Amino acid sequence: MIRVVLPQHLRTLAQVSKEVELQVEGSMTLGSVLDALEIQYPMLRGTIRDHITKQRRPFIRFFACGEDWSLESPDIPLPDAVLTGKEPFRIVGAMAGG
Repeated sequence: MIRVVLPQHLRTLAQVSKEVELQVEGSMTLGSVLDALEIQYPMLRGTIRDHITKQRRPFIRFFACGEDWSLESPDIPLPDAVLTGKEPFRIVGAMAGG
């Protein structure tokens, strides 16, 4: 079971608490976790990744074990601490300003 922490705007959209648990089938990669999240919460489709290209949306960041995974390949396996549920996979709404 993988734990995923969502930012407030996505929690509100999905009508969930701060953290959700996902059962991921097959390989445990960044992409497979995002696929499982979109399957379990279809209202999040298109908010985290583009519908067609599956590219990360601007102002959305991914973190695993305190490290930024936003620019990693979707085929990269997640760290063991995330796979075992010890650490959550975090999706963060980035901020911009000037």
